[in-house]
Amino acid sequence: MQSNPEYHARIHPALTSFADECCATLARLIAYLGALALLGIVGLHIWHQLPAADTEPAGKAGWSMASRSGPQFAVSSLDSSEKSETYDIFRHPEGGRKDIFHWGPPGENPVAELEIYRPGGEFNASEPPDTEIAFRMDPDGRRDLEAAGVIDSKFGAVTLLRPTGTPDAKSCLGFFKRVGDPVLQISGWSCQGSGLPARRAAIGCILNRLTMLASGNEPKLAELFARAELKRSSCANAATAVSADWIMGTENPRLRGPF
Repeated sequence: MQSNPEYHARIHPALTSFADECCATLARLIAYLGALALLGIVGLHIWHQLPAADTEPAGKAGWSMASRSGPQFAVSSLDSSEKSETYDIFRHPEGGRKDIFHWGPPGENPVAELEIYRPGGEFNASEPPDTEIAFRMDPDGRRDLEAAGVIDSKFGAVTLLRPTGTPDAKSCLGFFKRVGDPVLQISGWSCQGSGLPARRAAIGCILNRLTMLASGNEPKLAELFARAELKRSSCANAATAVSADWIMGTENPRLRGPF
């Protein structure tokens, strides 16, 4: 049986045109996907070049509220007629725990804070505490802190910090105390009182009223607070000591340098 040459003459151009169209479509698709890949690479490169968003201090990264954890500390009433107290607990996936107290008039910004931090694997002892404390004192201001002397407490000497260049009458005070064994950091800030001597006394009062409710199977922590209780003094005595001690008075030099 012989094929019809006229039939082949009619079908061949159609097949050729279809094949050419497929090749052209495939080429355009490859070019389109290549352009998308190039844009993605450029965008990823630009993203990595952008500065990291600094909306909170590094110490807050990874922390989440532990709503099921029970309180382990308490601070006896500071001024129940004017101040309300909040107590929050945060935990870190690497084992750290922070118990944080805030005091302030109901419905308003707090006027004082106390944080008890028991570090886990996330802790970096080389990081200065003043950066995070400055953020906690004023999340929007980001002012540097300078040393403002020390006060004595039942936990020993506590370092004080103040915003650089702030007048004494308006200067809130930050504070921190690190303990090596057990590893513990007590820090916070206070705007209570008028003038630096009154605010130093307020911080001393907060620390002297800090007690432990439960050790959480941490015998060294329980021992630390038991020893501290033996050195506990009244807030009235703390205020008198602040007025009498030159290193805590209004003439206290603005110490600078690493802490």
